[in-house]
Amino acid sequence: MGWSIGWSSTWRRDIGYGVPAWCDHPECKAEIDRGLAYLCGGQTWGSDHGCGLYFCEKHLSYTYAKDEDDGGDDGEGYYACPRCTEIAAPYEPKPDHPDWIKHKLTDPSWERWRQENPAEVSVLRALHETPNPQIQE
Repeated sequence: MGWSIGWSSTWRRDIGYGVPAWCDHPECKAEIDRGLAYLCGGQTWGSDHGCGLYFCEKHLSYTYAKDEDDGGDDGEGYYACPRCTEIAAPYEPKPDHPDWIKHKLTDPSWERWRQENPAEVSVLRALHETPNPQIQE
């Protein structure tokens, strides 16, 4: 199994290092991918250590799990976003990057998916025609 393209059932979106994306921090426009290097908490579905969203290097920090017995550091380290470091509700995930939308709408490798998912294709076409003003410069 490769990590190029996969699916997050938690966040209902494509993931993997082959998926161009924006950092999920609401104030950031950094272009990244949805690969493991940018994953909060180390698990794509989220975990006790993170939300499973994707962040640039500026918005991921290395932290340690707390020992349940004494509240100290238990030696297990992981990368987490600012919200998960503070143990707060996750950010809202950002929409797909236009490069990824275009790829899914035009690349021959996605032809079967397009044929099997006409409703999702319609949604992507609408998104492709109307870029998200929160992310565009």
